[in-house]
Amino acid sequence: MAEKRVAQIAGHLFPKGMLSGQVAIITGSGQGIGAEAAKLFAKEGAKVVVQDIDAAKANAVANAINDAGGQATAVPGDMMNAEYINELVKKAAEFGRGKIHIIVNNAGFTWDGVIHKMTDKQWDTIIALHNTAPFRLVRAAAPYFRVKDGEPRNIINISSTSGVNGNPGQINYGTAKAGVTGLSKVIAKEWGPSFGVRANTIAFGHILTRLTAAKEEGAFVTTPDGGKVALGIPKAQKEAREGTAYADIPLRRPGTATEAASVILGVASPLFSYVNGQTIMVTGGRNM
Repeated sequence: MAEKRVAQIAGHLFPKGMLSGQVAIITGSGQGIGAEAAKLFAKEGAKVVVQDIDAAKANAVANAINDAGGQATAVPGDMMNAEYINELVKKAAEFGRGKIHIIVNNAGFTWDGVIHKMTDKQWDTIIALHNTAPFRLVRAAAPYFRVKDGEPRNIINISSTSGVNGNPGQINYGTAKAGVTGLSKVIAKEWGPSFGVRANTIAFGHILTRLTAAKEEGAFVTTPDGGKVALGIPKAQKEAREGTAYADIPLRRPGTATEAASVILGVASPLFSYVNGQTIMVTGGRNM
C-alpha cells in the first residue's frame, strides 16, 4: 500500500522519477529495509549502488533492479574496513560518471547485553559499525558532495528509537544510534551553507526485520574476526508484546520494511527539499 501511494505521488509530480539522474549509495541494502529502499530508489530513477557484506545478497538485489529496468551495481564488502570504503566510493563515482548525490547509511546490527555484562568487543564493534563507518564513508565521499553544480546532495543516516529514548540491554546500540543524530546535524551545518547538502536522521521504531524477529529463528551476523552474533528478540519477550496487540503503538502493529524504505525515499526526494538537520521519528505513534 505504501509503495503504491509513493508511486501515485511521484507519477503526478515527477514523471521521470523523484530521483531521476541521481546516484545513491545505500549501505546494508542486501536485505530488509536497505533492499526495499534500493528498489524504490531505482523505480524513481536513481542509479543505485547496492552495498552489503553479503555478496550474494547484494548481487541479487542489484540483478533484480536491473532486470526490472532500473540501474544498479553491487559493491559488496565490510563497512568496518577503511580501505573497502575508499573502494566503494571510487566504484560508486565510476558508476555515476563522476557524481554521487545520495548516501544512505543503513548498514548495522545489534549485539545486546546489559551494562554490567557488556564486553569491550560488543561495545567497540557496534560503535565502529554505526558511527565510525558512516563517518568514514561521508569523509571519503566529501569531494562529491562539496560541489556547486546545482544538483541536490543528500545524506540520510538511519537511527533507532533506542538512540532517542534508550532501551534496556542496548547500551552500545543506543549510544551509537544517538551519535548518528549528531553526525547528521554537523554535516547539515558544515555542508549546508556553501554546498546545499541536506543531512537528516531517520529513527525507526518497531519495523519487521531480522532484528525484530524471534531470536530462536536463528538469524545471525558474522563479525570481522569470524564470530557469530545472534539477532532478534527472545521469543518469550516477542510473544508477550504481540499478546498485548502492540498496545504501546497507537497503530497497533509494527511497520513493514517497505513502509520504512518509503520514508527514506521521501526524505531523499524533492518533497523534503527544505528539511535539514532533523531526526524524523517513524514509530507508528509510539513515543517511548
